[in-house]
Amino acid sequence: MIALASDHAGFELKESIKKFLVERNYDIIDFGTNSTASVDYPIFAKKAAKAVASGQCERGIVFCGTGIGVSIVCNKVRGIRCALCTNELTAEMAKRHNDANIIAFGAKVVEPEMVKKLILIWLEAQFEEGRHQRRIDLMEED
Repeated sequence: MIALASDHAGFELKESIKKFLVERNYDIIDFGTNSTASVDYPIFAKKAAKAVASGQCERGIVFCGTGIGVSIVCNKVRGIRCALCTNELTAEMAKRHNDANIIAFGAKVVEPEMVKKLILIWLEAQFEEGRHQRRIDLMEED
């Protein structure tokens, strides 16, 4: 299950990605928003992050204008490793080296076709463990 969330600036991209994922037989839960009307992104990003942290969803994808705000919100939820992705390398390494369980995109930064490509790279990449697991363990220490 993949959690999706956006603010008003990321709404149209989220809707496009939702259709893209469903067409590829991914199960999704959409935590909103549900229009382009102005909203506060923390409300929706936090819902998606909590769903991933609790195990309700395995992964999440969040959207806003730049991707910065939603990624910051998600990373405040314990157990979340959210990566802001802008190109193939960041999408691949988000999973391979950081085992990112959420990725974020800026609708004003990355074109929709590129976002689709980056999502597939992230979904198909495998966490390399080893020294990377040690670093994740260090991240999660209090």
